[in-house]
Amino acid sequence: MPKPNGPGLPQGGFKPNMSWLFIGLLVVLGSIFLFSNDQRVQTLDWSRFQQLLEEDAFKEVTVYSSKGTIEALLKKDKENLLEQYGIRSSNNPKKQQPSLLSSVVIQTEMPGAVAFNDLYQKLQDGDKPISTKVTYVHEKVNFFNVLMSFLPFLLLIFFWIWMTRRMTSGPNVGGGGIFNVGKSKAQLFDAENRVKVTFKDVAGLSEAKQEVEEIVHFLREPKKYTQLGGKIPKGALLVGPPGTGKTLLAKAVAGEASVPFFSLSGSDFVEMFVGVGASRVRDLFKNAKEKAPCIIFIDEIDAIGRARSKNSGFGGNDERENTLNQLLTEMDGFDTNSGVIILAATNRADVLDKALLRAGRFDRQIHVDLPDLNERRDIFLVHMRPLKMDDTVDVDILARQTPGFSGADIANVCNEAALIAARHSKDAIGREDFMNAIDRIVGGLEKKTKITTKSEKKSIAIHEAGHATISWMLEHANPLVKVTIVPRGRALGAAWYLPEERQITTTEQLLDEMCATLGGRAAEELVLGSISTGAANDLMKVTRMAQAMVTYFGMSKKIPNINYEDNQGEYNFKKPYSEKTAQLIDEEILEIINTQYERAKQILRDHKEGHLEVAKLLYTKEVILAEDVEQILGKRPWVSRADELLKDAEEDKQKSETNGESLPSEQSDKNSSDENVEENHG
Repeated sequence: MPKPNGPGLPQGGFKPNMSWLFIGLLVVLGSIFLFSNDQRVQTLDWSRFQQLLEEDAFKEVTVYSSKGTIEALLKKDKENLLEQYGIRSSNNPKKQQPSLLSSVVIQTEMPGAVAFNDLYQKLQDGDKPISTKVTYVHEKVNFFNVLMSFLPFLLLIFFWIWMTRRMTSGPNVGGGGIFNVGKSKAQLFDAENRVKVTFKDVAGLSEAKQEVEEIVHFLREPKKYTQLGGKIPKGALLVGPPGTGKTLLAKAVAGEASVPFFSLSGSDFVEMFVGVGASRVRDLFKNAKEKAPCIIFIDEIDAIGRARSKNSGFGGNDERENTLNQLLTEMDGFDTNSGVIILAATNRADVLDKALLRAGRFDRQIHVDLPDLNERRDIFLVHMRPLKMDDTVDVDILARQTPGFSGADIANVCNEAALIAARHSKDAIGREDFMNAIDRIVGGLEKKTKITTKSEKKSIAIHEAGHATISWMLEHANPLVKVTIVPRGRALGAAWYLPEERQITTTEQLLDEMCATLGGRAAEELVLGSISTGAANDLMKVTRMAQAMVTYFGMSKKIPNINYEDNQGEYNFKKPYSEKTAQLIDEEILEIINTQYERAKQILRDHKEGHLEVAKLLYTKEVILAEDVEQILGKRPWVSRADELLKDAEEDKQKSETNGESLPSEQSDKNSSDENVEENHG
C-alpha cells in the first residue's frame, strides 16, 4: 500500500522537471557568489609591494612565474599599513571598515622574472629577515574561474533548451515543438480513441442525419456506390444557426464511422508566423491520405474560408488567403484525394468564398435549421434522460412553449430547471421549475426588489391585462399561458404565449397579432385616460409588421401585389420607389396601425368588466395563469393549431403501432417538414 503524501506535497509526490532544475541552478550559483567571496583584493604597484614586504606585512606570498604576477595574503595586524601608505584611499575614495571575517589579498606584477627572487634574497640576508611563506607556481589552473568565464554561455544554452521544451509542450504548438509549428493540430479519432456520441444522441435533424449517414456508408461500402460508375462525394457543408447541433452531428459521425476521423477548428490554421496556415493544410491532407479512407471535420470554417478580396495587396489578409488557396488546392486540385471526405460547419455561409462552395469541393450543403415542434419534443426527451422529474412535467407543453429554441437552448432549459429545483431543495424537478427556467432564459432574472409605486403597478397591470383579454378573444392570436407584472430584465411586465408555428401567414393572422400587441396601449387610454412609455416595444413590433405588410408582402389595399425590397446591394442609395409612392406607403402603414388600434379599443369596450377583473386579479397576485383568465372570460372557443398537430401526430403513432409497421422515412420526413411552421413578419 503506497504511503500517503506528506503535508504540503502535491498528489503523486514531487516530480522534478526542467523548470525546477533551472531554478536550482540559479540558487546554487547565487550561493557561490554570495558566500565564496570572503577575500578583498587590492592591486598595488611594485614599489609599494616592496615596502609592505620589507615591513613583513604578508602571511603568504604566491609567485606565478609563468604570468609574472604575485598574490600576497596580508596579515590581520598589518591591515592598518594600507591607510598609512594611502593604498585604501587611492583605490576606494569612500573609506570602508574592514570585515572581521574576510582577509585582504594584494596583487602586483613583477618587473622581471627574477625580480622577486632578488628582493626576497636581499631581505633574508639583511638584518631583519621576514617570516613570509613563499610558494612558486609555474601555472595557475582554477576550475572555478574557468567555470565563471564560460557560465554566461552555458546559461544561454540551457535557457534556450528549456524554452524549446516549454514551447514543445504548449497547447498551441503541434507535436515536435517550435520547429514543427507548421504541423497539423488536428485531433485524430480512430479505433483506439473513439467518440462515444452516436446518432441516437442526436434528436431531430432527420434529414441532416440521413445525409451524414450516407457519407458514413460511402466509406464503409464504397464499391456499392462506385460499381455503377458514380463517385463518392468529396465534401459536405453543415449550415445553420448557432446551437442547432452541427458540431454534435459531426461528433455522431465520428462515433458511428469505423474510419479515422480528423477533427479541428478553422482557427487552428491561423498563426502569427507567415506560411504556417498553408503548411498545416498540407500536413493535414498528407496525414489523411496515409489513413484513407477517412473523414476530416473543420469546425467554423469561415475563419479561413472568407471570400477573398479583390485588393488583397492593400490589406492584411494575405496569410489567410494563402491558407484558403492551399485548402482549395488540396480539396480539388491537380492531385486527387481518393477516400478523403471533408465535413465542415459554419453559421455564416454567406461570407464563404464561392470557389469553396462549388461542386467538387463541397458537393452537398446540409441545412441544419431550428427544430420544429416534434423535434423539440424529441430533444427534450434526450436531455431529460439523466434528470429526476415528477409526474407534473409535460413534454408536449414544453415543446410548444419553446418556439425558436435551438438544441443548445433546450439543453440550457433542462439544466436551469435542475438548478432551480436544487436551489429549492426539491427531490424531483417539476413543471413549475421548467416554466421558471424558460421564463428566466427568455425574459431574464426576476427583479422583485425593483421599486415601483402603486400607480405604476396599477398601470402595468391594466396594460398586461389588455394584452391578455384581446389575445383571448381573437381567433388567430397566440394562446395565452400566463401574465406577470413582476419585472424581468428590462421589461416591467410580460405575457407568455404559445405561438403557432406556421409556414405561411395570412393577412387575418397578422392583423390579429397586431391588434393583440396594441391591446396594452389601448387599455391604458380607455381605463386610465392617458398613455405611457411602457408600450414602446409594442409600437416598434407593430410598425415593423405593418411595414412588412405594405412593402414586402403586398397586403395593402392601395398598393397591392408589389414588393419594394431593395436587392441592388448595400451601396445603392436610391430607393426602389418614388417620393409619391413613399408618401402612399406611409399613409397605408399609418392606416393599418390606426385601424387595429381602434379595433383593440372596441374589443376592450365590449369586455370591459372582464378586462377590469383580470387587471384586478393580476394586481393582487402579480402572476396569473391561463386557467385564471378562463374563469373570468370563459373558455376560449378556438383550438390551437399546435394542439391539432400534436393530436394528429399521436393518432399516426397509434395507427403505426396497431398495424405493426412504422411510417416510411419519406412520409415521416414530410410530416416533420409540414410541422416546421415559423411566423414570417418580415
